[in-house]
Amino acid sequence: MEHRAYWAMKQLNMDLNAGEKRLLQLNELDKFRMEAYENAKLYKERTKKWHDMHIQMRVFEVGQQVLLYNLRLKLFPGKLRSWWSGPYTVTKVLPYGAIQVSNENKGTFTVNGQRLKHYWGGDFSKRKSTVQLETPE
Repeated sequence: MEHRAYWAMKQLNMDLNAGEKRLLQLNELDKFRMEAYENAKLYKERTKKWHDMHIQMRVFEVGQQVLLYNLRLKLFPGKLRSWWSGPYTVTKVLPYGAIQVSNENKGTFTVNGQRLKHYWGGDFSKRKSTVQLETPE
């Protein structure tokens, strides 16, 4: 009778050491989980380091002229269209990189400092000019 019971357990793939094997599998699972947490942590650190390296630190002062990056143009991009609108005037520098800007037409609003860049231009002549080129001999 005992022989048949052993044979039946073997046929149903129920090993006598199943409990020990199950504990080993659980320990292995914990090991894999800890490695996954470690890898995720390393990935996040590397990604943050790369992101921080590519942030441009710009310092703005009240009264400066700036250009604002226009996010809405991504929906309808034009090949030769400028992504920057403005110029705007900085009215207040807020903590954590927020800048309050104003424009005569659009009023005053607060934007992220990463969306701004310094405006160095002035008034340009909008008249067309032509240059006659001579043929080389």
